[in-house]
Amino acid sequence: MLFLLACTEVEDKDPRSRDSGRPPDNDTAADSGHEDSGKPSDLPAASELVDEIRADNAAMLHLSQDGGWPVETQDGRLFVYLRDGDWSLSGEFNDWAEEPMNCRDGLCWLVVSDPSGGYKFTNGSAWIADPWSRQYTYDDNGEMSLVNEASTRLERHFGVAGIYMGARTLRVLVPGGGHDRTLFMHDGQNLFDPEAIWGGWHVQDSAPSGLLVVGIDNTDERFEEYTHVPDQIDGDWYGGEGDEYADFVQGTIRPFVASHYGEPGPVGTLGSSLGGLISLHIAGRYPGEYAFAGSMSGTLGWGSIGADNDTMIQLYAAAGHRDTVLYIDSGGNGDTCADKDGDGTNDDDLTASDNYCETIQMRDTLVGLGYEYEKDLFHWWEPGAEHDEMAWAARVDLPLGVFVSL
Repeated sequence: MLFLLACTEVEDKDPRSRDSGRPPDNDTAADSGHEDSGKPSDLPAASELVDEIRADNAAMLHLSQDGGWPVETQDGRLFVYLRDGDWSLSGEFNDWAEEPMNCRDGLCWLVVSDPSGGYKFTNGSAWIADPWSRQYTYDDNGEMSLVNEASTRLERHFGVAGIYMGARTLRVLVPGGGHDRTLFMHDGQNLFDPEAIWGGWHVQDSAPSGLLVVGIDNTDERFEEYTHVPDQIDGDWYGGEGDEYADFVQGTIRPFVASHYGEPGPVGTLGSSLGGLISLHIAGRYPGEYAFAGSMSGTLGWGSIGADNDTMIQLYAAAGHRDTVLYIDSGGNGDTCADKDGDGTNDDDLTASDNYCETIQMRDTLVGLGYEYEKDLFHWWEPGAEHDEMAWAARVDLPLGVFVSL
């Protein structure tokens, strides 16, 4: 019996109104067995992969690691959908005709010669984006799977894991004209998807040309991984695995991305809230490795909420001036930022919000260390802005603009 791996399926509207500008390519094949495919001899036969998946559909993850789905075979591109019922493949390469797939025992598959452009699976009423596709995008009809796309697109890599870090998905914004710098961002599932919490960041709408954006998904261990020290909240302890996460980004994610896309030009890291905190920690733990680090509404008082551990403000103060260009911002406000309880953090104004006071303290600390405005320190305050993805989406162009100006 086949079982479904944990991979989100996206049901959308009929996508055939999408205007791709591509002429249709109707050279499709419903089965494998082309005698003269012109494919490299070391490619597997489509039937072999279908048998492998039929025996254990966990092979889907293994087969996605290199070229991604749909997988290239001797016979063409193999499309696979783990679902009961009668399903068809419909895409720009067959002028959105509903090409019946071979469906049996919860496995549907089809081989297509040299497909390109957008596609979805359909049973005549539902239209489903391929949950395993390497390339994808979003349009007015929701998520759209892509194949052999050369223009700007999103790509994802499943099951990327480190020695001490659990497996997660990477979501990469790949500019069509190539890239000259790479930005690693956190909370990856919120960066591109318009259906993400509070509408997501829509980074693909703000990213300047030439910027490769790598979104690293968070996990259930977000509090642990995005914090450099433990802290106490309402009597419970949280956090403290930030070193391991920084090492994961530096030692696993960066080499993985470089092997797939290259790593030309400057490298930066950016996040919000705890993601902003860990971005500063990554740059601090690896001085000289990151030309840019950005914190949007960063939880810069972490360590002093209920504990007496070093905050990021204190760590940067102790380290002195370094070469990384820093961007910090917040929304919210604060009338009387002060350290009334003597814990070293100006976070005791009960009227403050969105980490406003801690961000101001970090700004002033950095200036005292010799950082210069508009040179290696950029600070922004968006009065009254909330602590959510909608607010970060509205101003993410600011740190992106700083990074691409380096």
